[in-house]
Amino acid sequence: MPSHGTPPNALRDPTVLITGANSGIGRATAQAVASRGSRVVLAVRNRAAGDAVVDELVGGRDRHVVAQLDLADLDSVRRFADQWTEPIDVLVNNAGVATPRLLRTADGFEMQFGTNHLGHFALTALLLPLVSSRVVTVASQAERAGRLDLDDLNWSRRPFRNSRAYADSKLANVLFTQELTRRLTASRSPVTAYSAHPGLVRTAIYDRPPGTTPTIWDRLVPILGQDPDAGALPVLLAIFGDIAPGSFTGPRHFANMRGGAHVIGLSKQARDHQLAAGLWAASERLTSTQVPA
Repeated sequence: MPSHGTPPNALRDPTVLITGANSGIGRATAQAVASRGSRVVLAVRNRAAGDAVVDELVGGRDRHVVAQLDLADLDSVRRFADQWTEPIDVLVNNAGVATPRLLRTADGFEMQFGTNHLGHFALTALLLPLVSSRVVTVASQAERAGRLDLDDLNWSRRPFRNSRAYADSKLANVLFTQELTRRLTASRSPVTAYSAHPGLVRTAIYDRPPGTTPTIWDRLVPILGQDPDAGALPVLLAIFGDIAPGSFTGPRHFANMRGGAHVIGLSKQARDHQLAAGLWAASERLTSTQVPA
């Protein structure tokens, strides 16, 4: 078995499951993956939107599958995992939210942390026995601004800051990948894990309700943001590239915010093994799931 895992393009008719594949980077990733001959499973909250995207993919409904999944509801995650029994070559944890104010998931978690990290943590834990090749988690270079408080992951005591909460969720994505990589390596699993930073991308995640004060990123994205096809390139590198396990991929240019894809560096805190282990233990407790060894 190659040390970097078996690239999905070396597999016969690989199946790639992508969360949030109905729009933005997830949609662009699904289109690119389907064009390479892979079978795509679109795990989406909005079933109608997923059905519309399937019609755009090479092979259409005869080849690809749409399935209901709401990452902000752990019961939905469990139902999805209970119903899905087929092998998966690559799991792409893509779906994500950014909220302008404090919102809660169905389970009472802060919406960004609960959806972007905990939902995907539980999904990975439940589906990992079916995965044969790779787990790719879409994170962000915003992880550098994260300041995870393991004693208050749910923003119960701290004054809520939407940008910090989003950065915390993205730091959690990267720490999850690093700890998952260590565990997969220790167990000699053939599965490898990667995280990807799409860069500055024009997607609906930056849409804000009327009357909301825009952030600096809300102002910059329409001017400097790249389209979702370009934003998908680092994700595709993580899916198909011959790169070291645990790699963090991102754009090549403009401070890793635009253009192409290559392996980029992680912040010091994203490489903190103790923080990663603490987050892992907290995630298992909060989601009542365990990633199999």
